[in-house]
Amino acid sequence: MDLSPSYLVGHPPLRITDAAPIPDADTGYYPHARMRLLPASGAWREGDDPGDRRFVHLGTQVLESGDSLDVTVAYETWGELNEDRSNAILLCHALTGDSHVRSEDGTEGWWPGIVGPGRAIDTDRYFVVVPNVLGGCQGTTGPASRHPDGKPWARRFPRLTVRDQVHTEKALMDHLGVPYWHLVAGASAGGHRVMEWPATYPDHVEQFAVLVSAPETTAEQIAYAHQQILAIKLDPAWRGGDYYDAPAGNGPHAGLGLARAIAHTTYRCPTELDTRFDRTPQEGEDPMAGGRFSVQSYLDYHGYKLAARFDANSYLTLTETMLTHSIGRGRGGVDRVLSEMTARALVVAVDTDRLFHPADQARLAEALPGCEGLVTIHSDHGHDGFLVENDQVTDLLSGFLQGESPRAVS
Repeated sequence: MDLSPSYLVGHPPLRITDAAPIPDADTGYYPHARMRLLPASGAWREGDDPGDRRFVHLGTQVLESGDSLDVTVAYETWGELNEDRSNAILLCHALTGDSHVRSEDGTEGWWPGIVGPGRAIDTDRYFVVVPNVLGGCQGTTGPASRHPDGKPWARRFPRLTVRDQVHTEKALMDHLGVPYWHLVAGASAGGHRVMEWPATYPDHVEQFAVLVSAPETTAEQIAYAHQQILAIKLDPAWRGGDYYDAPAGNGPHAGLGLARAIAHTTYRCPTELDTRFDRTPQEGEDPMAGGRFSVQSYLDYHGYKLAARFDANSYLTLTETMLTHSIGRGRGGVDRVLSEMTARALVVAVDTDRLFHPADQARLAEALPGCEGLVTIHSDHGHDGFLVENDQVTDLLSGFLQGESPRAVS
């Protein structure tokens, strides 16, 4: 569900060259030595370089739980709102993504091949808005943010729902003076919010694109999420969520890294892993003597990368939000809500996705009145194909925005 740039096929196996893995007797996880240098949390904190982020204080929001939360949103925009304010596009990032979808030179961000001048989502034509999600850790109010008592919220942070997150995005829309979204688009966990937008605010969504996502979480997805939650909570360094004052190297990096390894395995597919890694030992290591295979090194590296830029409590909050996602909750069921979603819709599957199964998305496409049929991307990369297959995604989104009928694939 991460939208950060992935290490793609064709590269040699990933490895940390400055240190060998260090066994941890307490957790049984093998973090790299350089993980010991990381701060306890990778969250953006007040006083850090804001980069291209903008911030808006939206005031008090009453959550579905009944709790109230003082909300600030970090967001980025590209392009300009036109005179009749009809060209705004909202992009919803996935689980560990953020507001940074691209840089001006196109070298950074999580979708630089799709968003930019002359690209599928053309910033010379559209006003593109990308907020960091409520509960996130890159500038929007979340567990690492300050509680009114001056300390981080940590696990005191209230339980969120996808509807809470969309209500926050609606408040941002009002702040920006956008009357409706010409398009709401997103993938994976971001697609949860895409689905919630026309369910909650149908008059403010002209059309929407759901990539590798669903109207509610499945039992299988809940099972994967449960494992990730336990990985963090069982890390002794998590300390019940109160780890923000811990010295470098003493945060819940092992648990967060393990959660990431579980998740990342679902983002790729068996064919890719077998083709890239097979049973090749990691360079300089002997699995028969306690060393790793290359695929283990690959997962360790992704765990390290996430621990360097993310917050464990935020990962818990957002994952727990995914558990309860259902556009049909309290509204008569998913089928009823889908039947009332009349906005023009694009539903995209990846044929090798083992997290959001294509058959489930075919049923979603069939149930949406404004959808002309499922479109399937072919990829050898599994769920992350929506990040990798830029040419196919470009063709689909640019055609959809131009009013063309997407080619349905059964």
